[in-house]
Amino acid sequence: MKIVTVDFVKSATSPSGYPRESLPEVAFAGRSNVGKSSLINALVQRKRLARTSNTPGRTQLINFFNINDELLFVDLPGYGFARVPEAVKREWGPMVETYLRERDCLKLVVLILDIRRDPSAEDLALKSWLDFYGRRTLFVLTKMDKLSRGESKKRQRAVKELLNLDAAPILFSAKTGLGRDSVWEAIQRPA
Repeated sequence: MKIVTVDFVKSATSPSGYPRESLPEVAFAGRSNVGKSSLINALVQRKRLARTSNTPGRTQLINFFNINDELLFVDLPGYGFARVPEAVKREWGPMVETYLRERDCLKLVVLILDIRRDPSAEDLALKSWLDFYGRRTLFVLTKMDKLSRGESKKRQRAVKELLNLDAAPILFSAKTGLGRDSVWEAIQRPA
């Protein structure tokens, strides 16, 4: 997709704060520090649209971004290890679950996993939850530049098997941009 305009729309914690449902939405989900914001930035070719950090837990709200007035990207808070107060962590689960369950214009969830790690119990629980609610899901393995090409392919096959997927997860590197076009193709594919 040729990116012409990208705009931050708003942040929200509940349905009353979401933007009006007018465009299809693609949500990005995964563990803290897995590379959700980096993936969004690479897809839209902007360095600082979605805030990134080496500190897990940077994204604490649901952030909406308008892409070409054609769709919204939604950056969800990560789960798992995050350097934020426990009270904030407890709010994330219900906040994200409400969004994923109730948002009618949500057309795709991009579930992001670190290629170097096996899916966690939280990753597996989110996959089961998305399957249960019939949410269309795209699996992306980030940080592939940290492994050799052969090791990346091996990990891709292992994760496909562990998650019992029909198709292999897309390999992606924010550093090199490898996999960017494949992710866009999957996002634009009709449901």
